[in-house]
Amino acid sequence: MSSPPRAEGLRERKKAKTRRTIQEHALRLFAEQGYEATTVEQIAEAAEISPSTFFRYFPAKEDAVLQDDYAPVLTAMLAAQPADLEPVPALRAAVRGAFERFPREEEPQILARTRLQLSHAALRAKTVDNMIGTIDMLAEGVARRRGLDAPDALSLTTAGAVVGALLPALFGWARSDGARRLADVTDEALALLESGLRP
Repeated sequence: MSSPPRAEGLRERKKAKTRRTIQEHALRLFAEQGYEATTVEQIAEAAEISPSTFFRYFPAKEDAVLQDDYAPVLTAMLAAQPADLEPVPALRAAVRGAFERFPREEEPQILARTRLQLSHAALRAKTVDNMIGTIDMLAEGVARRRGLDAPDALSLTTAGAVVGALLPALFGWARSDGARRLADVTDEALALLESGLRP
């Protein structure tokens, strides 16, 4: 017998809260003593969980930096865009909507995670893997909007172009110490893409 929807929602919220708590302690320890010097055991101790619980939430230490909650929000935002909106404007609106849903006080954590990705070779390599997954996810969403069962060349190219525009915007935002709202910075990049890269 399945759990009632309210119980399932509460369980998911609890899991998300635990996940955020683990990530917050991980990022604090990475900042205090360095990424390489920090162990999973230290993160688990700080978060008052066991190492095995850590691994239930994050498959490896680097995932505490790389994983986030944006994918389901972005997928839902893309699906909610008007059906007659072209793929790039639809993705632009979805990205802005997804970032605006997260409160400004969460941006320092995004900033810390992005800086770590820029500064460690192993994290940069894993970021590329994640980027491929994001392109596939967005391409599937674009294909569904176009009435296709699977992504075609247009869906994949559109998704790749959007991710390609977002990466330098995100990294530039991190290098500027998050001087502007992330939603504004990423929207500006996608506005350029939407205009055909005309200034």
